[in-house]
Amino acid sequence: MATEYKTHEQKLTFYKSSEWQELRQVALERDNYECQMCKAEGRTHVDSIKEEGERKSVELNVHHKQPIEYHPKQALKLDNLQTLCLYHHNMVHGRLWSPKINKWASDEKW
Repeated sequence: MATEYKTHEQKLTFYKSSEWQELRQVALERDNYECQMCKAEGRTHVDSIKEEGERKSVELNVHHKQPIEYHPKQALKLDNLQTLCLYHHNMVHGRLWSPKINKWASDEKW
């Protein structure tokens, strides 16, 4: 039976595995610790630097182009991985929030 990544627990187990951690590092190094979507837009977004005594801020994620819940065989394939900044990772997953535009804001007041 093939490994499934449908539940939160299954995904958590996968993302804590040594195989994923090693492949994630390879993907970051391959992408030079830069967001690939920012790079395609002509901008640069690089990883943060660990400060002594402080927690390292998360700036980059390694994204599965084909989601593991639908393509479990692609979960550990380097070609399926892409380094993205938090903004672009959230954008790809549809998790960006934008304020609702008030269509009456510029309406003439009497």
